[in-house]
Amino acid sequence: MRIGILTHHYINNFGAFLQTYALQETLKKLFPSDEIYVINYINRIHFITNTLGWFRFYMGKENVAGWIEKTKLPMTFEKVRKRYLNLTKKVTFIEEINKMDFDTIVIGSDEVWNYTDKKADNPVKFGKGLNCKNIISYAPSCGQAFSKAHLPEYAENELKRFTAVSARDSDTYEMLKSIGLTAERVIDPTFLTELNTEPMNMSKPYILFYYCDNMPESAFKEIIDYAKSNGLKLYGAGECNKVYDELTINLTPFEWIDMFKNASAVVTGTFHGAVFSIINRRDFVCYMSNPSRIAKVNSLLDEFNLSERKISDNSAVSLLKNKIDYDKVYEIIDEKKKKSIEFLKESIDNERKKDHIIRS
Repeated sequence: MRIGILTHHYINNFGAFLQTYALQETLKKLFPSDEIYVINYINRIHFITNTLGWFRFYMGKENVAGWIEKTKLPMTFEKVRKRYLNLTKKVTFIEEINKMDFDTIVIGSDEVWNYTDKKADNPVKFGKGLNCKNIISYAPSCGQAFSKAHLPEYAENELKRFTAVSARDSDTYEMLKSIGLTAERVIDPTFLTELNTEPMNMSKPYILFYYCDNMPESAFKEIIDYAKSNGLKLYGAGECNKVYDELTINLTPFEWIDMFKNASAVVTGTFHGAVFSIINRRDFVCYMSNPSRIAKVNSLLDEFNLSERKISDNSAVSLLKNKIDYDKVYEIIDEKKKKSIEFLKESIDNERKKDHIIRS
């Protein structure tokens, strides 16, 4: 069988790459005799907008050296994609995907169903125009779309053609439920397979930051003072701030994981920042002020009984001192991992069985 993955693999973002790679590797382990590809279909507006964003200079936060390193990231991601993803040829039209004759197309993970995001929304991510007989979704997210606007009619009609649907977060699950579909709640593919790291050999110990947009200056200063008084360095995971002790910006995704793996604690405002803190059993806190992230990060924390890791104003330091009981967290993860893998296997195996019956 030929299995294709359709997602936001082209975005220069650590989480976007790692969820694609993790799903690819999981499918390769589940179906070793099949051909697994990442469909190299690129939404040009989304790609260009994302790439140009890395060239923006944030006055007051960044310095020139950090900005220069940041502008190198799009090329770093491009090299990593070519090396680690089993990409099809680059395609522009849906007809080109159909000519690849996939037996199964897996749509997801990531925020592929955010129909209110003008730069990223793409009907093909809802299956529109695809003639593949077995279209399934694995851990997609609609972001904050469902809370803002009703699902478009075309998307509802296309989703009802899927042979199996799953969701990564509660809003996406409720969106599918609202149109009468029975969905499986699954976990992000980065939980499904062990991902290697590339060692950074950073000075330890350290607190790691990963995008806490609009954190109050008083809260940020409290963490800095706590770090200094406890002999902790401050690093950013692929992001800039002139107060960090070293430039750790132009990272490969596997170096990025290593930054989480060896951190004493993590302060983040993103979904995958929280995910990789959990995967690496790090004590972490989430400061959430970015509207596009709040719902999905909340859903993740609630799912693993970690909702108390959310901070507001100056509560980060006191919360970081409270250790996470990861034995309890992993009881939940292990059960959800089992069900998630079963969903993937059954959704694809069912099509294999149908095809065998027809050929017989």
